[in-house]
Amino acid sequence: MHSIAIDGPSGAGKSTLAKRLADHYGWNYVDTGAVYRAVGLACRRANIDPRDEAAVTGSILPNIEVSLSYAPDGRQITRLNGEDVSSAIRVDEISRYASDASALASVRKFLLDLQRDMAVTHNVVMDGRDIGTVVLPDATVKIFLTAQTETRARRRWLELCQRGEEKTLDDVLSSIRQRDTNDEARANAPLRQADDAVLLDNTDLDEDAAFTAAVKMISEKIKNL
Repeated sequence: MHSIAIDGPSGAGKSTLAKRLADHYGWNYVDTGAVYRAVGLACRRANIDPRDEAAVTGSILPNIEVSLSYAPDGRQITRLNGEDVSSAIRVDEISRYASDASALASVRKFLLDLQRDMAVTHNVVMDGRDIGTVVLPDATVKIFLTAQTETRARRRWLELCQRGEEKTLDDVLSSIRQRDTNDEARANAPLRQADDAVLLDNTDLDEDAAFTAAVKMISEKIKNL
């Protein structure tokens, strides 16, 4: 089995690239951020501070089941206790809850096997913050996707506008910077480029150019694909 790990900061376009690559190769796409968002949503609904590890470990994790499946069109479905929360977890507020929850060792341990199991029997394209460093350290190809902070914020802001969420660009920029700080400074599996990952900076690349660059990187690692 082959696996492609795409790591990088918030708003870099990991999901967009990963989905396109999965479709291109006919592989399964695994958005690992979705499972952390599901835990964040559970905390929000229970009015539990996602930074309170004792509360999350004692009250949230024992009472939730997070699962990933696929719709006939290939779309990933995230379920929380059987409920399809694929849309609910995309609300901008849940990003902060997911970021805080993902810093907890107990949460990362709780979700690790779920993520790894997806790559045991299927070729996968998986994106997140620690795929190449922790989840799939032996991934066939590792790409670290990034872009300048302002560029990432504008892309995320446009995405939220399309969903009808009323956020200012400054608000989104502040959120992106805070997310970067949280992801890079956390003690458990911080965001960093794996030693054997290839850097792809898409600040000045559109989606097509980023995709073309990624395919070239992958073809250099996996022959006859």
